Amino acid sequence: MHRFYAPKTSVEGDRVTLGETESHHLRDVLRHSVGDEVRVFDGEGGEYQCRVEAVAKRSANLSIIARVEPSAPESSLDLTIAAALLKGEKFDLVIKKCVELGVTRLVPLITQRCDVRPKDGAKKGERWQKMVIDASRQCGRATLMAMDEPVEFDKFVKNGPTDGSRIMFSEREGREFDTQSLPKKITAFVGPEGGWDDREITVATENGIDVVTFGGRILRAETAAISIATILQHRFGDLN
Repeated sequence: MHRFYAPKTSVEGDRVTLGETESHHLRDVLRHSVGDEVRVFDGEGGEYQCRVEAVAKRSANLSIIARVEPSAPESSLDLTIAAALLKGEKFDLVIKKCVELGVTRLVPLITQRCDVRPKDGAKKGERWQKMVIDASRQCGRATLMAMDEPVEFDKFVKNGPTDGSRIMFSEREGREFDTQSLPKKITAFVGPEGGWDDREITVATENGIDVVTFGGRILRAETAAISIATILQHRFGDLN
């Protein structure tokens, strides 16, 4: 069953209106027409079985047959991945895989050794949001992962969320990963290709963030972000 995204504001009573992009996907890519049944998710946890009633050039009107359960339930773990910005396709991969892995929020960090600086923020933000929608459509999630704008490391450490567990994963100076506690909310910090700067580790420690070091292999930054999301979901979330 093909899935389409419509924000909750486009769901009124037993009717759903698809926007231009989703209508193009329905009409020109998947070749749906009046009478076909599809699914629509609203990005806030709602999913609906719908019937196509009318298709126009810039919109499509659907009627709701029933509210249904999303095929991919949300994890019990409220997981934020705060990952250093990476070049082009590397960060695109992180976005897509974090959606698939049930991450609640992704925060792009500007770090001391970050190998890229954000440009055209609004345009990049729109592109990232489209990736989140596309990945959600494909993996079955009905709740969109929150996608933040890039933020300086120090600013996020000092002004970001302080509830739940906050863990910086570092290639050095950290303790072993403690699996005894069972947090329901985690903010995980993942560094850039060159690793964390000494000052950033100090800032994290001074602000009550646990520094953890995994033994063994040295991972590429995009691999580390994906692997850490997987490990945390397995130990504290729904990948079990």
